[in-house]
Order: sequence, then structure tokens, then C-alpha cells
Amino acid sequence: MKLIFIDANVLVAVLNKEYPVFSAAARVLSLADRPGHKLCTTALCLAIAFYFAEKKCGRAKARQKLALLAEKLQVIPCDRDAVAGALANKSALDLEDGIQYYAALAAGCSHIITENTADFYFGVLQVQTCEQYLTTLVRTA
Repeated sequence: MKLIFIDANVLVAVLNKEYPVFSAAARVLSLADRPGHKLCTTALCLAIAFYFAEKKCGRAKARQKLALLAEKLQVIPCDRDAVAGALANKSALDLEDGIQYYAALAAGCSHIITENTADFYFGVLQVQTCEQYLTTLVRTA
């Protein structure tokens, strides 16, 4: 079973229906219902997504949307080791991205799905946009 890390920007795109990313992002998140895929994120990504959803649709609606989303995702630890990895890696210029990367690595993720692939230039995990990942699935099916 593949464990796939979902970055905050993908969550925000779905919660806020941000086009043109929304369609592909929603399809990626729907993989949580298919055998062979397990989607995960961190509490930090969920908090970031909530922040942007709250700005767009208000606190009550954002909580409702996030609750539905959180049911589909495994929340992996974003702990001291992830922070230490990000701080130790001088190539990880954005600390938040570094923390997400090391959390995904420690959890055993095979991919990071993000709309900002350049943010993860420093790692060894496969990093793809939603469209790229969906295209990969079609080719390997």
C-alpha cells in the first residue's frame, strides 16, 4: 500500500475550491477511498488549510469542511525529529516545507503531492503535482 503525503496547498485548493487546481486535487483526495492508497498529512498542514478556509468561508464552515477532510486522511507525527531534520538540512531553506518533508520521510511516504514541487528540491522522496501523480497512476494502471 502506498502512503502518500498531501501538502497544505492541496488541502487549501480543495477546501476553497481553487481552480484550476481543485479538480485534480479533489481527484487525488478521492484516492483515500480506493484500495492501495493511504493518504496522510500533518496537523500543521491541517492548521494551515483551516486558516485559509476560515478566511474564505468563516470559522464554522471551515471547521465543517476540515472535519470531513480529516476523516479521509491519516495524520502523521510532526515531531521533534522532523524539526531537527529540517533545521539540520541547510538545503531546506523553508523551515515549514522541511518539517513536512521529514515528517513524510519518517512516516514512510513514497510521494509528496504538492502544487509547489520546487519547495521540496532538497529531498529524495518523489514530489509531484496532483496532475503529475494522477498521470502516473494512469500510466501504471
